[in-house]
Amino acid sequence: MEDIVIIGAGTAGLSAAIYARRAGKKAVVLEAMTYGGQIINTPDIENYPGIKHISGFDFATGLYEQATALGAEIKFEKVTGIKLSSDGIKTVKTSSSEYKTKAVILATGAKNRPLGLDREEELTGSGVSYCATCDGAFYKGKTVAVNGGGNTAIEDAAFLSSLCKKVYLIHRRDKFRADAADVEKLKAKENVEFILDSTISRLEGDDTLTGIEIHNVKNAVKQHLDIDGLFIAVGQIPDNSAFADVAELDEKGYIKAGEDCRTKTPGIFTAGDCRTKTVRQLTTAASDGAVAALAACSYCDSTEINS
Repeated sequence: MEDIVIIGAGTAGLSAAIYARRAGKKAVVLEAMTYGGQIINTPDIENYPGIKHISGFDFATGLYEQATALGAEIKFEKVTGIKLSSDGIKTVKTSSSEYKTKAVILATGAKNRPLGLDREEELTGSGVSYCATCDGAFYKGKTVAVNGGGNTAIEDAAFLSSLCKKVYLIHRRDKFRADAADVEKLKAKENVEFILDSTISRLEGDDTLTGIEIHNVKNAVKQHLDIDGLFIAVGQIPDNSAFADVAELDEKGYIKAGEDCRTKTPGIFTAGDCRTKTVRQLTTAASDGAVAALAACSYCDSTEINS
């Protein structure tokens, strides 16, 4: 039986594995796809303390190698559910096996909601981004567009306006979900132009994004914009439905948990972008991983569960 099963091999999950192993606990990490999570597609990270520049792939690979060198076992299997027993043992079921464990850390992350356009995935990292604070500095003095109407989109546009020559804010409606005060502040910026009642219908460029086609939903008029970068901020999608019986989810599907990373079920913890939180960055994911792992280790030490 394992001490801790960690579901997800992103920054939070791998950080949890490192802390669990350093505490002397047996830990297995289960990942449906590949290690690293969203950050693996980022060409350059420059906002992680202590590291001036590193690619997302190298950063994720470093975490992976550190966790495995400490003895964490990483298996690429999709988790389908968790069964609870009266004796405190959790059985984590996957598409091909099952694992009995004392504690579980849910670190499934969240993926950015795409627009669903042709070549969107292909151009991600080459002009298309889902994180202004991560990638905005690469577009200093350039022209960019932000797509979205919530707080994240408004915040992204405000952040980019301090770096970029021109920022277009594209929204499919004429009203915003974002806080009205923040929208008004953004409207006052001279280098920000609002394009409302519009959606993006096409991405343009060969190896790198060079422009977009915009479709007005009210009059069907199309226009072309020459831009260097597009920041998509139309929400994120967590994948926690398989754990709804062991962890309470909010209306958007995120696991309800505070800074202690504890769920409603004793012995089940959560970490990273999959939980309810305000800031979702590499640093907060790593922090969650450490907090959840140490809490899980404490749970294992204080709970009578026969191995």
